[in-house]
Amino acid sequence: QVQLVESGGGLVQPGGSLRLSCQASGIFDRIYTMGWYRQQSPGKQRELVATINIGGATNYGDAVKDRFTISRDNAKNTVVLQMSSLKPGDTAVYYCNAIDYKLQLFWGQGTQVSVSS
Repeated sequence: QVQLVESGGGLVQPGGSLRLSCQASGIFDRIYTMGWYRQQSPGKQRELVATINIGGATNYGDAVKDRFTISRDNAKNTVVLQMSSLKPGDTAVYYCNAIDYKLQLFWGQGTQVSVSS
């Protein structure tokens, strides 16, 4: 089982930056992919923010390309999302996600990011 704990959310003004971190712990085989998804309201589907695989290949959602950067430390099983040029539309609960080599999917509890003046 993998436990994912997110940190770094909060309130920021438009144009500002935030850094989200996610730490994986527990007993598991190697984690293949880690990433972030967000949900802007309870009734909306979670959307892709960014993912990164064990080899470092990244994938970004169209809404965040060129503004967000994902990185990963495989030895520490952590993933970081650096967010810049934040917009009110980025307001959401951000969830950390991991997929292990058994293709089991895990989610964190989520961290709130609010962008407002």
